[in-house]
Amino acid sequence: MKPLSSILNALPPTKVIDASINLSEYVPLNLSVSNQELVDKKLDTSEDFEKYISNYLKENNAKVAFGGYIEGRFLYQRSPIFLDASKPERNIHIGLDLWAEAGTEVLSALDGKVHSFKNNVGLGDYGPTIILEHEVEKEKFYTLYGHLSLESIENLKIGDYFKKGEKIASLGNASVNGDYAPHVHFQIIHNIGDYHGDYPGVCNTDDLNFYIENCPDPNLLLKIT
Repeated sequence: MKPLSSILNALPPTKVIDASINLSEYVPLNLSVSNQELVDKKLDTSEDFEKYISNYLKENNAKVAFGGYIEGRFLYQRSPIFLDASKPERNIHIGLDLWAEAGTEVLSALDGKVHSFKNNVGLGDYGPTIILEHEVEKEKFYTLYGHLSLESIENLKIGDYFKKGEKIASLGNASVNGDYAPHVHFQIIHNIGDYHGDYPGVCNTDDLNFYIENCPDPNLLLKIT
């Protein structure tokens, strides 16, 4: 049986953000601990961060900023959900973020059905989240879409079916999306276990190898670069 990464890599490119936005309007964004500008600017609030993203997009004549897979970040330190006194700090991002304006359409990456959904309330959490279940070459896996609008899950039902490229949601604003600048956290999950409407999107160094194996690089599917 092929590994999931090989299956994903062989699929044609797909999008999870408004299909009318061309890939030429995407720009990579470094939010890692190596970005000294983030340290200097001290972006303590979602408003500060949203201004930073907006200015970054304007400076690069872009509509979507993307990046973050296996990226160590400072920005989770403000939220207690990433801290556990008995374990290393969770600060390594294991999905891919696409930053755009609130209300931007979020699309199904592939044909699939709703596995689960939930409003993960709390500072630094996902807010409204949808998880889709897919099967390709007899391999079952899941895609997670976090930081959505509340409207995205209002009329949703388990088992609802979406075609590749169909709108499933829209980006939420900071008041509902965990207090972040608007973006979608997109993550591929091979074995989801007992999780429903939620799955870790940030891990610690001890667990990194497991999550790299279970959550392959979303760009294998999106093929942005």
